[in-house]
Amino acid sequence: MPDIAPQPQPPAFPPAEYEARIARTRARMEERGIEVLLVTDPANMNYLTGYDGWSFYVPQLVAVPLDAPPVWIGRGIDANGARATTSLAVTDIHGYADDVLHWPGRHPMDAVAEVLRGRGWGARTFGLEMDSYYLSPRGFAALQAGLPDARFADGDLLVNWVRAIKSPAEIAMMDRAARILEAVMATAIEAVAPGVRQCDAVAAIAAAQVRGTGDFGGDYPSIVPMLPSGPGTSTPHLTWSDAPFKTGEATIMELAGCHRRYHCPMARTVFLGTPPPRLADAAAVVVEGLNAALDAAKPGVTCEEVEGAWRRTIAKSGLVKESRIGYSTGLNYPPDWGEHTMSLRPGDRSVLQADMTFHCIPGIWMDDWGIEISECFHVTEQGARPFASVERGLIVKP
Repeated sequence: MPDIAPQPQPPAFPPAEYEARIARTRARMEERGIEVLLVTDPANMNYLTGYDGWSFYVPQLVAVPLDAPPVWIGRGIDANGARATTSLAVTDIHGYADDVLHWPGRHPMDAVAEVLRGRGWGARTFGLEMDSYYLSPRGFAALQAGLPDARFADGDLLVNWVRAIKSPAEIAMMDRAARILEAVMATAIEAVAPGVRQCDAVAAIAAAQVRGTGDFGGDYPSIVPMLPSGPGTSTPHLTWSDAPFKTGEATIMELAGCHRRYHCPMARTVFLGTPPPRLADAAAVVVEGLNAALDAAKPGVTCEEVEGAWRRTIAKSGLVKESRIGYSTGLNYPPDWGEHTMSLRPGDRSVLQADMTFHCIPGIWMDDWGIEISECFHVTEQGARPFASVERGLIVKP
């Protein structure tokens, strides 16, 4: 059969945007003494080059040197994906053969090391994303063996921190994700009803996430719909079953709209019937505390000061929350839409700056019940701007 050229999928941003991101990344590399950064996190690969494919289940990376263009290295069958979604030169896209994949005694990082040596970088200092989901201990060992003259440094979260401040074009992507989220939440609220199977509600939610709006489509979110119901609301990270929703029970919905890999997450809680006083009271407290946190979130304040506003507000209620109330968010791939940098919690003295974006999710989880009401917001010079507009409070369906 004749070769088929890949269907073009232009990068989400113009070349100048990627060039600026790479320049900021290189400045941080120099600060850490890194000559070549090996980027294995698919979100960071996308951020620097535009690469977008469901290929992160096998080893792949983007190598960013200080003195040459970035290089994509991945599985050979995915090389056309790099040609289709990035503006990298063909000579800077390297695909390895399948004979190094899932074979005892071989590893794809053997092929990666060969490419890096071929570029004349074998004796350089490499930065690695040491806590990335996508770099295994075996992969690191293969790199060390294949680059015996190299030095290795910790480049973990280097690009993540560059990503923390969004460009206007990125904020526009998150605004689109918010419009999708509004449609998704409306679908979810309608779908949660007595007798409806949880899986059927999730099917409608997933369809809305992918459908997007009439103006732009949706993407797959980094986290599947979280839909704990009844006693399951006592913990945040349950998904769904085929059991029906019941009158007299709450259901937590933590969902996101996603567009070109940019997320706008949100949590809301629906109660079928008349809510018990403890849940209605907790909802009022959570909303009051969330509002206080949003009011405090502005350039110049620290993450812990935002959390402190929440903590002081809810203190009078007797409710206690030991876990963080939020985190930075934006561009990402499974299994998480958080950026793994800033957290809204005591001790985090990171200073908020304009054009940072956060998901503030002050969930409360007790022994056999819980509630989540959250907002994804944009830090502006005037303060926090929630991305989406959905009723903020306990949603009661008689």
